[in-house]
Amino acid sequence: MFNKNLKLIIAALIIGYAVYQFTEGNIGNGIFLILLALVFIFLYFRNEMILLAFLRMRKQDFEGTAKWLNKIKNPEAALIRKQQGYYNYLHGIMASQTNLTHAEKYFKKALKLGLSMNYDVAMAKLSLAGIAMQKRRKREATLLLNEAKKLDKQNMLAEQIKMMQQQMKRI
Repeated sequence: MFNKNLKLIIAALIIGYAVYQFTEGNIGNGIFLILLALVFIFLYFRNEMILLAFLRMRKQDFEGTAKWLNKIKNPEAALIRKQQGYYNYLHGIMASQTNLTHAEKYFKKALKLGLSMNYDVAMAKLSLAGIAMQKRRKREATLLLNEAKKLDKQNMLAEQIKMMQQQMKRI
């Protein structure tokens, strides 16, 4: 895995060489090099380790997810701000299986750094609401549930939200 700035430098060098290839009349080489540079630009915005961790998470393989996330040694240097949010989001999902206090910390940091999809923000707020409910903080849980309901535009989390509201009536 490369540093995020190194990816941009490599892409710039490849584009420079592609321009040289165009001037020499090697159009095919230039086009290929431009496509290769686009791969590095794509990996700048979508970190390869985060993508592989999401693939493992979809298969419910928490050990594999942790393995890929642990390969990112310094998230601040290797990831852009949104990727740091997803890094913490994934850690929060994994920590919610074992330690709610750590999970709460990760989810709050993920929300602070930002997540790009409303569904992910709603899921993080729903998880935080569940943690707040476990810790008997009903007012905070209610606020987070209402925010999650507003963000869930496709009603993908509607069933979980209703279930949590039913559980909150018992508290």
